[in-house]
Amino acid sequence: MPSYLFKNVHIVSPADGLDLTGDIRVKDGRFAAVAENLSPEPGVVVLDMSGKTAFPGLIDMHVHLRDPGFTHKEDILTGCEAAAAGGVTAVACMPNTKPVTDSPEVLRYILEKAASAKAHVYPVAAITQGMQGQTLTDMAALKAAGAVAVSDDGKPVPSARLMEEGMISAEQNGLLTISHCEDLDLINGGIMHKGAVSTELGVPGMDRASEDAITAREIALADSANTRIHIAHVSTAGAVDFIRSAKKRGVKVTCETAPHYFLLTHELLRKRDADYRMNPPLREESDVQAMREAVIDGTVDCIVTDHAPHAKEEKADFVKAPNGVVGLETSFAASYTGLVKSGLISLSRLIELMSVNPAKILGVPGGHIRAGDAADLAIADLGRTWTVEPEKLHSKSKNTVFKGMDFTGKIICTLKDGEIVYNCEE
Repeated sequence: MPSYLFKNVHIVSPADGLDLTGDIRVKDGRFAAVAENLSPEPGVVVLDMSGKTAFPGLIDMHVHLRDPGFTHKEDILTGCEAAAAGGVTAVACMPNTKPVTDSPEVLRYILEKAASAKAHVYPVAAITQGMQGQTLTDMAALKAAGAVAVSDDGKPVPSARLMEEGMISAEQNGLLTISHCEDLDLINGGIMHKGAVSTELGVPGMDRASEDAITAREIALADSANTRIHIAHVSTAGAVDFIRSAKKRGVKVTCETAPHYFLLTHELLRKRDADYRMNPPLREESDVQAMREAVIDGTVDCIVTDHAPHAKEEKADFVKAPNGVVGLETSFAASYTGLVKSGLISLSRLIELMSVNPAKILGVPGGHIRAGDAADLAIADLGRTWTVEPEKLHSKSKNTVFKGMDFTGKIICTLKDGEIVYNCEE
């Protein structure tokens, strides 16, 4: 394995108190030294990164790798290729696979295939068997097999009683519980946000109340059972208010949002293009503003992608298409452009949201540039402007909500365990 010395790079690592221009030495897959004016050692590859910025590899704690079962959309290796191209060195993959990730056998398959991937893969197992909402999985066995969290992502556990029992079992076994908060009865077949645009298009909408109601339920259960709960892909002002209030009361709640929820609105659906459909949906300007405020004030803990690949033919029909968008390759640039370049937050705060906090919440390595730690690193050219061209994405699927948009901030190099797994100059 080659050793590297990255020279003259702006280093931003908030967990280590670093915000300086200096050098990073990588040896034997780990950070060996971080300081100013490090001297090259024999046989070391020296890379001058003047004008570039290095930060801990990003951790996306909400992705769908579609493997096993739906590998025509994505697989573990291609999903991690996309991750590397976005500066993401670790992902947590959701369990709505086929078969569902509800057994040690499926977990072993994921981890064995991920051994050669370009990002670390942390599996999220199901809360209920087959994600059917009827019987809890064996969480002790799932933890022993390598799961880091549990979720029936894609839908909530219908029974509050069973959900509470699941949260307690997860807590006892050292697993994070992640909830997809949408009341399916309230959604009632909706395919986009319920509002003026859905009415104009004549398609069924998803009421904000569907997300708000289950968010409130999960918070109440976590409060009662004194367990952790992580609310996935928050998109409404109401859900944000519930979470903010609960945090102030000391409830063990954390949450995430995705770039499209603080950048885009349901107005894009006027195009009748299913690439702009996802669960939860793009909402209104008031919700977008609420998400930005929640990022600024610390209510939001993490920025994720909910990377959800679908084949082109599946997205062809606006009404019948499955919901979901890809995002691993655009998440940093979209967030940097929308939040940092606009002056809403600092780069350090963005790295907390995209690396430090996900590592803490999941209980996995990462979020540091620190001697002795695995060298998971992203390097970006923060001054480079680029256009999102779907056909150039590394994912098998190209259903990006950001197609044709211009962003500032381009990942140019990604290291996983000290190995360069992405170099945009090649």
